[in-house]
Amino acid sequence: MAQRNGKGTAAWRRALTIRMLLLAAACAGALAQAAVADPVTLRVGWVVSTADAPLLMFGKAGLARHEGVTYKLDPIHFQGSPPMITALAAGEVDLVGLGFSTVPTAVLNAGMTDLRIIADQFQDGVPGYYSNEFMVLKDGPIHTIDDMKGHIAADNATGSAIDMALRAMLKKHGLEDKRNVTIIEAPFPAMPAMLTDHKVDLIAALRTFTADPAVLAYSRPLFTQGEAMGRSQMGLLAARAPFLEKNRAAVVDYLEDELRELRWYSDPANHDEVVQIIATFSKVPPAALARWIYIPKEDLYHDPQGLPDLDALQSNIELQRDLGFLKSDLDVRKLADLSYVKEAAQRLK
Repeated sequence: MAQRNGKGTAAWRRALTIRMLLLAAACAGALAQAAVADPVTLRVGWVVSTADAPLLMFGKAGLARHEGVTYKLDPIHFQGSPPMITALAAGEVDLVGLGFSTVPTAVLNAGMTDLRIIADQFQDGVPGYYSNEFMVLKDGPIHTIDDMKGHIAADNATGSAIDMALRAMLKKHGLEDKRNVTIIEAPFPAMPAMLTDHKVDLIAALRTFTADPAVLAYSRPLFTQGEAMGRSQMGLLAARAPFLEKNRAAVVDYLEDELRELRWYSDPANHDEVVQIIATFSKVPPAALARWIYIPKEDLYHDPQGLPDLDALQSNIELQRDLGFLKSDLDVRKLADLSYVKEAAQRLK
């Protein structure tokens, strides 16, 4: 076996040193490249600015610490959940806000078995918080739910979450659409006028209307969604598993920023500024929001840890089946992956 002499040993050491330096340089270059990599674009679908819209969209400075670093927010407005399902299936949006009525549509009808529920957006029927109201005229013919027999109710869309609540309450009193009561579809903004014009006898009113003194001057609540069906997982954040797995770090950073924003928006000390921010974005008078938005007992519930109520969601979906809108069951726990939002919430402790 050949033996290295002193000169050979020195040359070998120099070669080894050069290799190590080259390797270190390569590693440093790789780290630098990763550091300057473009942020992941998160295309987030939303419908209502006061409900399921990303809070980051309102632009409160200093709260979104990861935006522009690990991810870039691209909010996309939709008219409702069904178009979002179509866009999600086509790969045109990444994160979507769905309701309990549209999760089965995405999984059972659209075949997205890789759909994953990752966070809460808002809930109805939580004790101590607001519940959607179904309104009638103060001087009208409807005094009890039984009085709706032979009359007309309006909600936003057949099969929607609001529609489920209406049908559930009517069913409790032996009333069914097209048999002894009529349910029609109408845009939410048109409903108050339809009520005062006596075109309908009951409406499903958005919070902006039920908090409006002008509307309350002539209408009153007949029942709430909570009374109709208990606790409801009205809005939840969902995405497809391959996207989540590929972009876990960016999604967790986004959820961390959203939870930080939620806590700031929910702080009573910030209420006046919150009203101004959302009113400016939504192009509505601040007075339309000041009495209720992010106020306990006046607004819908937003879980501070971002956790959806899976038991409520399961119950909501079973109600859809009982009302004849679903032909098969769906186990929501098999669709849930809350590890993303739990990791995000843990960072804020």
